[in-house]
Amino acid sequence: MLSMAPPANLLALMRAHARWLVSPTEGRQADLSGWTLNDADLTGMSLQRAVLTGATFLDANLAGVDLSGAILTNADLERANLNSADLTGADLNAARFSGAWLQEANLSEVKAVAAQFRLARMIRARMQDSTIQNASFRQAEAAGASFHESRFYDVDCSDGDFTAAQFFHARLQHVRFIGCAMGGGNFTGAKLDHCDFTRAVLAEAKFPRAEIVQCIFRDANLRDCDFREVRMRGGDFSGAVLTGARFGAAQLTAADFRGANLRGARELTAEQLSKAFTDQSTVLPNGSSGPYMKKSGAEKVR
Repeated sequence: MLSMAPPANLLALMRAHARWLVSPTEGRQADLSGWTLNDADLTGMSLQRAVLTGATFLDANLAGVDLSGAILTNADLERANLNSADLTGADLNAARFSGAWLQEANLSEVKAVAAQFRLARMIRARMQDSTIQNASFRQAEAAGASFHESRFYDVDCSDGDFTAAQFFHARLQHVRFIGCAMGGGNFTGAKLDHCDFTRAVLAEAKFPRAEIVQCIFRDANLRDCDFREVRMRGGDFSGAVLTGARFGAAQLTAADFRGANLRGARELTAEQLSKAFTDQSTVLPNGSSGPYMKKSGAEKVR
């Protein structure tokens, strides 16, 4: 469907808004609350700090548009084109981006409570230092996206593509990554609290110096992951593949490796394995079956 030109009254509002951004005494802040701009072509406009509460932008073209500091509470941007748009510091509470295009968009410092990003295309998007709560990223495409130092609470990212996504120093609590593609992801220094990575593909992901509390990695692919200096309390690794993973100086208190495959896992010590749970279904680093027994040498890779 072709995008439509914006209405004339919108253009007049935008001119007044542009003056307001420079001098609040001369112009007027744009308030498009409740407007319907479906299929509209808004490229080249600046909606910086505009009030867009409850506005509807279905299938609209907002590529490259400046929406920094905008109020998008309860706005509907389903299937909108927001590629390379700037939403820095925007209020996205209850906003809907399902099926939207957000490739290389900047969503840093946003607040997004109850927001919907289901099936959104967020390849190489930036969502750094943001607060995300009770939101959905189910089946989102976010390969190469950056979530540095963001805070996620009760967020559903199931079945999404987060390949090589960056969660450096992020705070993730009760986040569901069930069935996600996350190979090469970076969780260095992150705090993961009661997150669920069941069946996730995390091959070669990095977790150095992360704090991992009661997370679920059941049946996950953790081949060649880096867990060096991790502080781990609890955690379910039953059925997980950890072949070639690194554990140098990691704290593995009460980690549950029953049924896990640790063949070829490196830098594990007798003390680390003694503090974890293993059983006869565990494959130990030397390829033998568990449970791990002290002085057996099973922690040494053959």
